[in-house]
Amino acid sequence: MEEDEEKPQSLILQIKPEENEKEESQTSISAEQMISETVGEAYERRELACISDPYTNLQPNTDEDYPESSEIDPESSHFVTKKRTRRLKVDVLTMLQDISAENSDGGQIEEFEDDEVSDPTFSPDSSSSSSDYDEPEKRPRLHAAGESRLANNPVSSEPSVDGPAVTASLDSCHIETAKDGTVWTPVEPKATGGRSQSQNIHTEKEGLTPYSCHNIRDPLTAFVCLMDRVMLQDICDCTIAEAHRCGEKKWELSIAELRAFIALLLARGVHNRRDTGVEGLWSKEWGVPFFTSTMSRNRFRDIMRFLRFDQKHTRCTRLSNDKFALVRNVWDRLIQNSLASFKPGAEVTIYEQLFPTKSRCPFTQFMPKKTFKFGIKFWLAVDVDTKYIFNGYPYLGKDPSHPTTQRLGEDVVLTLMEPALGEGRNVTTDGIFTSLHLAHTLLEKNTSLLGIITKNKISLPLSVHQKAHIYDTKVMLSERATLTIYQRKERKSVCILSTMHKSVEIIEGPKKKPSTVQYYNRTRKAVDILDKTLQQFSSRAATRRWPVAVFYNILDIAALNAWVLYRSCVDSKITRRAFILELCQELRVEHVLCSSIPISSSLPTVLITGKRRSCTIRRKCAKNKTSKTCVKCLQPVCGQCTVRAYSVCMNCE
Repeated sequence: MEEDEEKPQSLILQIKPEENEKEESQTSISAEQMISETVGEAYERRELACISDPYTNLQPNTDEDYPESSEIDPESSHFVTKKRTRRLKVDVLTMLQDISAENSDGGQIEEFEDDEVSDPTFSPDSSSSSSDYDEPEKRPRLHAAGESRLANNPVSSEPSVDGPAVTASLDSCHIETAKDGTVWTPVEPKATGGRSQSQNIHTEKEGLTPYSCHNIRDPLTAFVCLMDRVMLQDICDCTIAEAHRCGEKKWELSIAELRAFIALLLARGVHNRRDTGVEGLWSKEWGVPFFTSTMSRNRFRDIMRFLRFDQKHTRCTRLSNDKFALVRNVWDRLIQNSLASFKPGAEVTIYEQLFPTKSRCPFTQFMPKKTFKFGIKFWLAVDVDTKYIFNGYPYLGKDPSHPTTQRLGEDVVLTLMEPALGEGRNVTTDGIFTSLHLAHTLLEKNTSLLGIITKNKISLPLSVHQKAHIYDTKVMLSERATLTIYQRKERKSVCILSTMHKSVEIIEGPKKKPSTVQYYNRTRKAVDILDKTLQQFSSRAATRRWPVAVFYNILDIAALNAWVLYRSCVDSKITRRAFILELCQELRVEHVLCSSIPISSSLPTVLITGKRRSCTIRRKCAKNKTSKTCVKCLQPVCGQCTVRAYSVCMNCE
């Protein structure tokens, strides 16, 4: 016995080689490692069983699982027989069955201090005593050679994107954590009633403002609310300055004539003559009579040639800070008037517009999925019910001064929604804008968000990549946000992030669409209708100057918004085509009357008897000879210095 005690307390297992092998291999492992291997194999079998069926109880291993492959070393005082090895494994597995299901699926291992080894021959002084299991969570489990590490890397029950579809019940679902730490909890899709959330209660009166209600009487006054006299006067001054710079010192342009010029641009779009040249529009045989009766062809060409929207002598300074400086004043004035004339409703959509043009521009965009692949991109905020554009600005490319930590999509939405925040509105966005951080930011400003979110966001759970059966819906919650995963096609699913819906309802129908998807389709459909409406009667035409292309877009937006204002205030049944045609007639009235109205009988022209005199006004002439005098100041005035059909000089006007 003394000799046996001096020998190391170890187990020597000799593995039998095959009959045709001559040499024998011996493997020596300690009792502690053997117990660890046994526990590891038990955990492995337990987890594989839980993966296949989490509610199936494990059964102890039989003798068939352990073939007779070991022999006893007679030189060792402490040896383990074949039967004892099997009994030990059975006892370990029986002990694991008594552990709760929570701990057996990855929880902490219970302490085994009170458990006793059933084998009376097992020495309490060996290295595999129960004291080794006092704090098992602090000691990593040892793996035997060739053992798979399933205990540390459990097999996921969720299929991959390319894997087969899995229909999992809510009982087998579990809470998921995204890469950024966001916790998502699966819930059952169902309809729940109750009070509306605070971010869904619209508190501001929508529609026309007192300013627009007081001024709108006809299509012209509705249009003037958006393109007012201040804007038109600024365009006239810049155009005249360009003409004088080019050597036309006597060239002038009045607001009435500029309005007639705008009428011709709008009429060209209504009659679908955007691709027709100037000669064709003024042709006596094939032209449109409206053009010839409004303005001469050469005068139209001169205005188009000198048309400018900024002063050139200050352009270099402004271009250093703003790429859009050539038309910035006119665009900002349009947005300012649009906000002052109308208040959006409870539903707003962020719209990405690509105005088609191939003119030379430093921020021209190429978008292959659009109908017109080249153009200038605008971010627009649109009221869903009326299709009214109340805010917008152009995309000028990557801004070096823009913080790299600030996302472009979030910055666009917050900028466009700034005048409409805090009033309980909901904003619908596309995939390039939507993010969980943006949703939380808008919630702080009492505004909800709903939109498609791309699957590569780190705030989303990994189950968004899971392939499901067609028309299946999975709903998950995270704080105040709801995520809907809808399998719309066999290989395509869509993710909708919403802070507007606290619960999701499945709409009855063949496609079983959830309520969030149905709401998104309805609000985005309004934007698609708006895009087609702008293109249908657009005033755009071929041009080499991008400020003129932007001016065409300004006219289209102003005409559309004026139509919405007129319908809300006066006539709700007038079509857009009829509205634009009536607007064109009213825009040119003043200019036509000034050039062709007969002399009024109440203000007769005073004729100079005898020799003609030189014009004393000399604002548009160089002492022209005339036989007429002004009816107010009775000074000689020539035809170029006359502003009305009856002779009234510019000084008296």
